[in-house]
Parts: sequence; C-alpha cells; structure tokens
Amino acid sequence: MRTIDLRGHALTPADMLAAVPRAAGTREAAFSAATDIVADVAARGEASLRAQAERFDGVAGHDIRVPAAHLDEALAALAPDIRAALEEAIDRVRLGSAAQVPAEIVTEIRPGARILQRWQPVRRVGLYVPGGKAVYPSSVVMNVVPAQIAGVAEVALASPPQREHGGRVHPVILAAARLLGVDEVYAMGGAGAIGAFAHGVPAIGLARVDVVTGPGNNFVAAAKRAVAGLVGTDSEAGATEILIVADDSADADIVAADLISQAEHDEQASAVLVTTSPALADAVAAKVAERAAGTRHAARVQTALAGDQSAIVLLDDQAAATAFSNAYAPEHLELHLADPRPEDFVHAGAVFVGRHTPVSLGDYLAGSNHVLPTGGQARYAAGLSASTFLRPQQVVTYDERALTEVRDAIVTLAEAEDLPAHGEAVTARFTA
Repeated sequence: MRTIDLRGHALTPADMLAAVPRAAGTREAAFSAATDIVADVAARGEASLRAQAERFDGVAGHDIRVPAAHLDEALAALAPDIRAALEEAIDRVRLGSAAQVPAEIVTEIRPGARILQRWQPVRRVGLYVPGGKAVYPSSVVMNVVPAQIAGVAEVALASPPQREHGGRVHPVILAAARLLGVDEVYAMGGAGAIGAFAHGVPAIGLARVDVVTGPGNNFVAAAKRAVAGLVGTDSEAGATEILIVADDSADADIVAADLISQAEHDEQASAVLVTTSPALADAVAAKVAERAAGTRHAARVQTALAGDQSAIVLLDDQAAATAFSNAYAPEHLELHLADPRPEDFVHAGAVFVGRHTPVSLGDYLAGSNHVLPTGGQARYAAGLSASTFLRPQQVVTYDERALTEVRDAIVTLAEAEDLPAHGEAVTARFTA
C-alpha cells in the first residue's frame, strides 16, 4: 500500500478526496455498458438474458426461472453448520430490521383536524445477490429479511447462473432463499438482472417490480442508476470500501487484517487507513504485506491494495482525520481510537467501533445490514433497511368545524396564486 503524507497542509474536502481517488473512469465506463445491457433486456427479454449468460457466465440452455425442486434439493443438501449460521444471521437481522419500521403517528393539528402518518410497503421487489468471485448467502439474508419485515407481499430474487453447477444458481444461495420462504428465484446476473427486474420478462414469468435492491460490482450499481425513475432502487452498493481511522492505541495486525478482509472482495475494492501516527502507519504497512502474501486470494488482495483507490493517509491531528473520513464518506468505517467519538463521524454507510467490532461482524452476524452505499453516497444515502421498502404516506381527515377555521385562509391563498377554483372547492361545501 502506498503512504500519502498530508501533514502540514491546509486541506479542503476536495483536496482530501483528490488524494485518494475513486475509480471514476471505471464507473463511467460501467454506466455506459450497463445502460446498453438494460436496454437490450427491455427490447429482447429472454433472448438477451440467455446471450448475457453465455457471454459473462459461460452458461447456455439453463433454467432462468429456478424450478422449485432445485430450491428443495439445495436446502436438503445444506451442511448443518452453514444452516445453523444462516438461521442465527436471520434471527439477528430480523431484530435489527424490526427496529427500522416506524410506528403510525396521529397528529391533531386542531380539534377535528387530524393527520395520520403511516408507512406503506411496496407491493413487489426484486432482490439481487451477486455470485462472481465469491458466494453470498449472507446477501440473501440482508435483502430478504428487511423486505419481509416491511411487509412486502412479493419477493423475487436473482443471482448469476454458475457454470460449475450446470447453470444453476449456487446451491447455498438457493438454500438460503428456501430457508426464508422465497420461491421466485431467477438464474440471471449483473446489469441484465437489474434490467429484467425493472422491465419484466413475460416469457419467463417475471413481472416487473416496484423496487430493486442488492449489492454487486460497478456494473450492477450502474444498472440501478440506469433504471432509476422506472423503479425505486436502494443506494448504489458497488465495489466495497473500508476506511479505518486509527491512533497509537490501535493494534497494527488487527488493522491490517481488517483492510485485507475487504480487499479480498474485488480488485476494485478500496482499503484506506487514516492515522496521525507514523509509527502505526509503518507497522500496518508491514503487516499488510505479510498478511496479503499469505491469504487465499492473494493476487486479488494485492491488486486492490496496490490500486490508486487504496492508501495509508497521514494527517496532523484527530480533527483532520475526522474531516478526511467525513469527506470520503466510506461504505464501512472502523474506529480504532482511544476516544472514538462516533458521533463526530457523520458520513458513513455503517460505523464499527473498537477492536472487537470488525466489518466482518457486520457482513454476517451483527444484526445490522451489509448492503451499504459506496462511492461517497453515504453523504446523502442510507444502507438497505426495512425503510427501503416503505413509503411514508399521510392520511388527512378534517371535520366541518376544522375546515371552517381555515376556509377564508384557503380562499385568500388560492386568489393570491390565481387559482380561484381551489378556493371554490372549499366554499362549495358551505353553500346552503
């Protein structure tokens, strides 16, 4: 990993972001390609999905709509320890997601004038689970459970067909879906799957959805942007990011292990350490090199850590380190600080505090959701939650007395806006 020394400089947020660039060019190219793929699915439906499966997954002639028997077989063959771990994750995410559903609230504006604030679930969702360099049954849990807690009536799930499994979705993903009671599953991947959810593919029985969610690579994230407005989407959960803010109290080996844990996802993954301690920076660099060489996916990890998107950043003081983190707005933020003050770190997809709270915990069993905004979107976007599938809706009820109190004011404002029929719609109710 390269080290960037920003000490002794008065830095704006833009200066900080320029120091550790994100792969903007890669994302722009992904958006162009994803837009074309989505348009092709809209135009050609099943034929487009099959062409993409052959091109990207090396699969032909497979069942795009997964037969129920495949789901049953996968669950029956699931190793008991994996099933137990998934069941524990489901229980924990259910608890975490239930806390995200607001209660109905009635506000009495005046006597006889009431507004009910309620949250209505969308009817149908399409949930994406990646399946390229790794297998993600945990993402089945993170997508499905919040939708079920929100009260979504129809849940469809997609994951890429796997050549080594005869064109089927990976069996552990199928087992997780069956464990959660999801029976509408499609073997389709990448930007094409997002396009299929958004437009529907009648030939395979896929009706268009109202909301599309789920993590993936930059092409999946770009495809969500391409269909935004046609359907709702969660934030763009693209190539993963971890930013660790640490001081002299941190354990260099643990920091290195956590950086590598996210770098193993993808060559485009971002791993950033921000510190005020040159000694820690040197120790982490040495530990990263040692650990990266010995990990199973060493080549992938080393590519990610050597990329421009990864770095060790030295800053003058904790205030500058906090400002850097807030400017970067990482997907995952870890705080390895003697005085962590998580309330100061306002821009992050999720915050993990202390040496016993690694991002890996959030990936699986914290009870939090691991589908989080990347690319700086944590400045304004939230991670996947039950609220992703809920729409706030106001129900207004006024009685005659309450309407009488505001009749003249409504007429006055209607005349001021040159919309007299608005006022007449009110006065008509008081005509004898």
